[in-house]
Parts: sequence; C-alpha cells; structure tokens
Amino acid sequence: MTRRELFLGASALALTPTLALGQVAPMIEYEAGLPERLLAEGHTVFLDFAASWCGTCRAQGRIIEDLRAANPAYDDAMTFVRVDWDRYGQSEFALMLGVPRRSTLIVLRGEDELGRVIASTRDADIRALMETALAEA
Repeated sequence: MTRRELFLGASALALTPTLALGQVAPMIEYEAGLPERLLAEGHTVFLDFAASWCGTCRAQGRIIEDLRAANPAYDDAMTFVRVDWDRYGQSEFALMLGVPRRSTLIVLRGEDELGRVIASTRDADIRALMETALAEA
C-alpha cells in the first residue's frame, strides 16, 4: 500500500458518518402509514410535529436529543418519528389525532395515546412524557 492509498483510505474513513458518544440517531421522518405500521408491529411511537423554522420546535428537539443521549432506554422503548408540520400539519393523520399546532409531541402505544405535550420547552414536561412511554413499554 502506498502512502497515497493510505492517506485516501484514512480520509474516506474520516468522512464516514458516525455517531459520537452521547449522540443519538436522527428521528425517522414521517411518511403516510408509517406510525400505523409501527403501532401494528407493537412499537411505542413518539411523534414530534415540528417545523424547521419554529424556535419552540428546535428547543424541544434539543431537549429530546439530550434526554435520549442521557438515557438509551428511551430509544429501546420507543420509535421516534418527526412529522414535518409544513407538509403534514393538515394531513388526515394530524387531524385524526387532533394536533392543534406545530411543537406538539404525542406518544402512542397500540390504539392508546399515552400523553402529549403542546408547545412546552420545559425539560420536566418532555421528560415526563418520555418516562410515561418508558413505563408502558
């Protein structure tokens, strides 16, 4: 192996996306029928109705990521799905759930809603929602 091949191989490895310690996998992006399929498979589903331009949504997202990084049991207990508010906020799915606005977090299990948080950026509120889901898993 030449030095050039070694350098190119090392460069490619450095550019390969990896999750650093404490980072979490991104949420799954919503598509029609996805939550229903996950629920039918027995998953607990955490829905984050968010818009990229929404400050409250970004704050909630940071809290969710921090909580998930601090406690991997959340990722073991539920599947996190991000629902793009601009695209799906008025969808049949959002209307069926009665989602009033962006920055709404909902946890579902089977046919039950375990809880929701609307527009709160309090760590305690979001943690309580995630803990409810963890307890039901």
